[in-house]
Amino acid sequence: MHVAAALMDVGQRVATIDLDSRQKSFTRYVEFRRDWAKRKSIALKISTHACVARGATLKLDDNEAIEATQFADALAAIEHCHDFVVIDTPGADTHLARLAHSLADTLITPLNDSFVDFDVLGTLDPITRVVTGEGPYAQMVRQARRQRRGIDFVRMDWVVVRNRMAEIGARKDGLVGEGLEQLAARLGFRCVDGFAERAVYRELFPRGLTVLDTIAAGAGGSASEFAQALVQQEVLRLLEGLKLPLDESGQRRAAARRAWFAAQASPLEVHDFIGA
Repeated sequence: MHVAAALMDVGQRVATIDLDSRQKSFTRYVEFRRDWAKRKSIALKISTHACVARGATLKLDDNEAIEATQFADALAAIEHCHDFVVIDTPGADTHLARLAHSLADTLITPLNDSFVDFDVLGTLDPITRVVTGEGPYAQMVRQARRQRRGIDFVRMDWVVVRNRMAEIGARKDGLVGEGLEQLAARLGFRCVDGFAERAVYRELFPRGLTVLDTIAAGAGGSASEFAQALVQQEVLRLLEGLKLPLDESGQRRAAARRAWFAAQASPLEVHDFIGA
């Protein structure tokens, strides 16, 4: 949701698709956002959204065919009138998840900073901490990338985003970071810093807001605008690290927003004051 909001904030036309129709967290986030905008009479940027329903027949093959058709229809309805399509996939290894992975130009894999999450990417020797193998998710991604190259010769940009770190900016520190460096060389993904462990990300969900909205939407709580600007920079750093192909206007807006937030995080100097 924060990636979609950040893209819309720099002028990109964004559509979103939720493939996890059992949990529907992404869909509910968008619905909450729409409801909050209406309740508060504020203009929030809201993506064009679709949720692909699960097949409900007794046959697995029929269900997969139904879901694939719905997914294709959702993409066909939005791909020619939007700059980006952000797709949320289920956590389980499903037919739809594999299909979405094989279509991705940029694959974002959020990873909590722990060996529990690391295990889905790779295995480590418990003594030497040397990577000894690939985890089930890494194997699925490898197959998806191979399928993509076979279709249109595009090499997917795989980005592993480290979240819930105690301190953002120290991705090379610690045993998890060392293991990811080994895996990155082996599997061909990039590592970027994601979001620190902050309560604000969870608290904004019921209102459908992101940290980019907090000041304008009057939902900043007790946090100062200075503190909010620092958190917003975290999101903008992630967007910059993803290296998405923004159009020229989007690049200019992103640069302007980075400059503005950098200024908010700097102390005022004497020449910033005007006396009369």
